[in-house]
Amino acid sequence: MTMKLRKGHTVELNIEKMAYGGRGIARLDGFVVFVRGTVPGDRVLARIYKKKKDYAEAGLVELLDASSDRIETACPFAGYCGGCQWQHVAYDRQLVFKREHVKEPLEHIAGLKDVLVQPLLPSEKIFGYRNKMEFSFSDRRWYLPHELPFKEKSDDFALGLHVPGTYHKVIDMGACLLQRQTGNEILKEVGQYVKQSDVPVYGLKSHKGFWRYLTLRHSAAFDHWMVNLVTSEEDASIVQPLVDRLCRKFPDIKTVVNNINGRKASIAVGEKEKVLSGDGFISDKIGSFTFRVSANSFFQTNTAAALKLYDQVLRYANPKGTERVLDLYSGTGTIPIFLADRVRSVTGIEISQSATADAHRNALENGVRNCRFICGDIREKLGMTGFKPDLMIIDPPRAGMHKDVLAETLALAPERIVYVSCNPTTLARDLEIMVEAYTLDEIQPVDMFPHTFHIEAVAKLSRRKK
Repeated sequence: MTMKLRKGHTVELNIEKMAYGGRGIARLDGFVVFVRGTVPGDRVLARIYKKKKDYAEAGLVELLDASSDRIETACPFAGYCGGCQWQHVAYDRQLVFKREHVKEPLEHIAGLKDVLVQPLLPSEKIFGYRNKMEFSFSDRRWYLPHELPFKEKSDDFALGLHVPGTYHKVIDMGACLLQRQTGNEILKEVGQYVKQSDVPVYGLKSHKGFWRYLTLRHSAAFDHWMVNLVTSEEDASIVQPLVDRLCRKFPDIKTVVNNINGRKASIAVGEKEKVLSGDGFISDKIGSFTFRVSANSFFQTNTAAALKLYDQVLRYANPKGTERVLDLYSGTGTIPIFLADRVRSVTGIEISQSATADAHRNALENGVRNCRFICGDIREKLGMTGFKPDLMIIDPPRAGMHKDVLAETLALAPERIVYVSCNPTTLARDLEIMVEAYTLDEIQPVDMFPHTFHIEAVAKLSRRKK
């Protein structure tokens, strides 16, 4: 049966599990088939669109029998847009699947069978939780199937999110349920204004046009908004009328900036930035600490869940007040600032100059005096800190720790390590090496991103007694 499986074939499948990445897993005579938009317990008709030696990928054609974990989606773009993968999955089940996604690599990659992985700390909000949204302009609107009969040849405008796995297919949307309602009203206003203007939007294939991105940031603590208009060139005569209109209509917009990006690379960060209204930044709070958020600075996307994450780091760190702490990949200094008043000192190492500058300023503005921040490659700077840490906090990017950094960390041999991960696979890979010298006490996953497969996990490690 599996030998005959071909691209274009339609097959009946029972979905058994949920894969990391958000797709359902079915087996056909032992052969694995991944099906997007499905839930374990679904019986579906699916069409194969990719066939490899040991697996296939298929698209959902018809739902024959729905899983009891399946729910109606709240958004008309669910299943097409890259913002959410799991809106069709009941939230309590999303949490169960995410816990499994932390546990499985520990067993299969690291060979760790009996790790205590706690049930997830859920997000307080499952919609309207994102404090940052980035929308793309495009001269090629991608139509949903039910919109195709109404497609117009002249419709060369879209402002919205991408279809997954594509860089030029953009869905024109007036709202995204992951952001607050005011954000959707700003999105709609910008879309209408730009569409009616005679200034062309940027073509993701032609690399011609003016309007490129709209990034919205929201401060949950103060209910302030920042609008970042990313354009291919600087022209205040085009941008300023839109800025004036937005500021008149939405008094909660505290600043508008214009990032100018003339490069072909599809990133919403400019080579230079002009502040067109306000101070060029907004402030937000995590717990009792205030952080300045500028257009291109990193800030956790779910503010309320970030507090749960940092509280968990604090719990696992279990500071006694005398510790000298080393924080790797310290970013804008949020974790060091959180720890500062519970320990003797914190030293953060971060490769990004702008993030390090933000960290210095954030510490200063929060009255924190016992944090210092070193800018540079951790591989070079780790041996130059001048002290042996009692506690290390490690919060690496998705790729996990560089093997040299991991080796240097183990050589420093702190009593306790708290490892914050956004990728269960690289977490398991690094833990496999760390458990030679450390006991993995437990892991607490935290849900920062409802309706997506993304997950944060905090691991607590204690040095083995010789």
